[in-house]
Amino acid sequence: MSIEKIVEQALQDGYLTPAMEAEVGRICDTASELSIEEYMALDRLMGALLTGEVVAVPRKQFINVMEELVLTEAIARVAEIEAMSDCTLDLGDIAAYALNRLPPLYATTEEGAEYQRSRAKEDLQMMISAQVEDAIARNLDQPEFFPERQVLGKNAGDEVLSQVGTLLQAYAHKFEVQV
Repeated sequence: MSIEKIVEQALQDGYLTPAMEAEVGRICDTASELSIEEYMALDRLMGALLTGEVVAVPRKQFINVMEELVLTEAIARVAEIEAMSDCTLDLGDIAAYALNRLPPLYATTEEGAEYQRSRAKEDLQMMISAQVEDAIARNLDQPEFFPERQVLGKNAGDEVLSQVGTLLQAYAHKFEVQV
C-alpha cells in the first residue's frame, strides 16, 4: 500500500493503526527518495494527528494474561528438562501450542490483569500445566522436517526482495508475451 492510500484511509477512518504506521515507516526506510505527493500526504497526516482529526492507536491497549502464565510454566518446565538432558526445546513452539488450546484472559487495566491472574491460578492452573506438558511431549517427539524454517520477526528486509527475485526468475519465462 502506498503512503497516499494509507493517509487517505487514516483520514477516512479517523485512526492510524500500528500496522499503518509500520507500513509508512517501512516505505520511508526503504525508499531512496520520496515523491512530492508522498511528502504532501505525510504533511496532511501530521496535521491531522496534531489537530486530533486522526488518532494514533496505541500499539497495545490490552494484554492476554494467559500468555504470561503459559510462558512462566513453559520456561520452568523447559529449564528442568534441558538441565537434566542434552535436548533443546523450542519455547516459542511450546507456548504457541499450549496457548492455542487454552482460553484467552484479556485485561485492559492492571486491576483486571490481577483479577485474571488470580482467577487462572485458582481455576485453570491444572489445565495450563497439562497443556504445557502436552506441548513439550509433542515438541520432543517432533522430527526436524523443516530445518530451514524461519522464526517470526527474524527476516531481514532484503531477504523478502531476494525471495521475490528468485520467484520471478523461476516463473518469468512462463509469462513471456508470445508474438
